[in-house]
Amino acid sequence: MASFSSRGPNFLAPEILKPDITAPGVEILAAWTGASSPSGLEWDTRRVQYNIVSGTSMSCPHVSGIAALLRQARPEWSPAAIKSALMTTAYNLDSAGGVIGDMSTGKASTPFGRGAGHVDPNRAVDLGLVYDAGAEDYITFLCSLGYSDDQVAIFTRDGAATNCSAHAGSSVGDHNYPAFAAVFSSKNNKVITQRRVVRNVGGNAEATYNATVTSPAGVRVAVKPRKLRFSVAQETQEYEITFTRAAGSVKEAYTFGSIVWSDGEHTVN
Repeated sequence: MASFSSRGPNFLAPEILKPDITAPGVEILAAWTGASSPSGLEWDTRRVQYNIVSGTSMSCPHVSGIAALLRQARPEWSPAAIKSALMTTAYNLDSAGGVIGDMSTGKASTPFGRGAGHVDPNRAVDLGLVYDAGAEDYITFLCSLGYSDDQVAIFTRDGAATNCSAHAGSSVGDHNYPAFAAVFSSKNNKVITQRRVVRNVGGNAEATYNATVTSPAGVRVAVKPRKLRFSVAQETQEYEITFTRAAGSVKEAYTFGSIVWSDGEHTVN
């Protein structure tokens, strides 16, 4: 991970992992505008067709292009499904088999640096499960953050259809996002439960997925059910994951774990 790359956590909604994903963004050879010099300095009169540039501005087009190709390959997928496909098929190990490093610390990166991992377009087009979300899911998400009907209507452009009271009791952590973040404090409860819905988009109509959990240090993680059985394509199944903090056992501000669903052919991280 480049030292200049943005870092998490998400301070506005800490239950939502940020960044989402990482992609190539260091020393990228790309087309360059003739309206500016390669250095961007006023006194530089050079004009080139290509330039080598680093930055998140180079990483973003990689992900955007992959998303466009996924949309072409799977036109029935929503933007949320495409995002899910990219995140749940990303990889976290480098070419030497170690966790992707972080240049800002000199140590292994964490999900607050690399997000779900490094994008892997070939795996993203052939996966088994997606976490989907529609307009109503995002309205629920905004309401759970405490926005008023009028504030949410700025996004929906339809004040008459916005009623946050209908979403009373909703939790930010239940947004159908393809990652989990449990936020504990000294004052809140020691058990947090979050729910997700996944859709079977693999090539096999009948499929059974088993969950493998790596618990964060100091936290017990339980998935229910641990086995998801699908009988038809596009079928959805719901599961919940419960995080239980062990008293006095969490010494770090942040600890990380993982949940992996696999049917033996597809792996969803």
